[in-house]
Amino acid sequence: MRLLHTSDWHLGRTFHRVGLLAEQEAFLDHLVDTVRAERVDAVLVAGDVYDRAVPPLSAVRLFDEALHRLAALDVPTVMISGNHDSPHRLGVGGRLLGRAGIHLRTRPEECGTPVLLADAHGAVAVYGLPYLEPTLTREALGAATARHPEVLGAAMAQVRADLAARPAGTRGVVLAHAFVTGGQPSDSERDITVGGVAAVPAATFDGVHYAALGHLHGCQTITERVRYSGSPLPYSFSEAGHRKSMWLVDLDAAGAVRAERVDCPVGRPLARLRGRLDTLLTDPGLAGHEAAFVEATLTDPIRPEEPMARLAARFPHTVSLLFEPDRRTPDAAPSYASRLQGRTDQQITEDFVAHVRGGQGPDQPERAELAAALSAARLRETER
Repeated sequence: MRLLHTSDWHLGRTFHRVGLLAEQEAFLDHLVDTVRAERVDAVLVAGDVYDRAVPPLSAVRLFDEALHRLAALDVPTVMISGNHDSPHRLGVGGRLLGRAGIHLRTRPEECGTPVLLADAHGAVAVYGLPYLEPTLTREALGAATARHPEVLGAAMAQVRADLAARPAGTRGVVLAHAFVTGGQPSDSERDITVGGVAAVPAATFDGVHYAALGHLHGCQTITERVRYSGSPLPYSFSEAGHRKSMWLVDLDAAGAVRAERVDCPVGRPLARLRGRLDTLLTDPGLAGHEAAFVEATLTDPIRPEEPMARLAARFPHTVSLLFEPDRRTPDAAPSYASRLQGRTDQQITEDFVAHVRGGQGPDQPERAELAAALSAARLRETER
């Protein structure tokens, strides 16, 4: 059986307030084309379909269109809710959608009830484990404590019990939305440490032939049978080095796994630039980043004037600006009292300006302003 494993669509998400709906639509076009071209038998979507519990209408429309297109292919789709989704909203109409081959799994009570598929070699039981918030799902699952390892372990116990009761040779596949030990996170994932320890061991998924994971945005292999597909688009600059893809997974008659990556279409690339503003604006080696989303970290010892506007003139898609001044301090500085000794108020204020500017003192107009301010202060002092 050939499975296409994807997750973390985050429909409705923006990138530093820039809309990504066109890029998300392009990905879904690619997904449908891949299902058709690769003769996929089932699509697995491992959670975080939406970016938030109440998604924008444009994202709902895009999701609705994707469901219709997947159903029209007559290829079953199994989909779970993630920690960004509202399980109740995503699960509306689930039983009706199931008749069209779109199987939504959003309730903990359904963890041990698989979607039954079949190929020439027999049955494949696909179990959907939605994101299981420990404090909310512990009782329904009969977990010993409200912690991620125990709650997910209880759900997998139900999976193994159901699979053991099925005819010999039934292959088992599970979808889960979780943080598995050994996975590499990025800045994009929402923290799920509420409810105790966040990470669960990969051994939690022992007993099934393939575990299709969601939550972490980097495509990665935990074990040959436990994998993250990652998000189809980058959602933070920490993902600048990611290769965005889906897993095309083949299960043979014995449940052995063969997996290959299917690259997702590249939208606007990401670039993290660092240096002094003048260098970033003139370095010919940066020409390849002029069409990218840019995060610029300026190291100028003094904050330049209008840095964002100047950057945007060369890099029009600059969306993040950081300052990390390169200020070298002497190894040994004299005491504060010794630095003041014998110096005038004018000299002291000029020294202060030089200190906060990383060594660059005031220019002539600024010296005049300082002198005027000091004179005004002395005048007010004498008038008291």
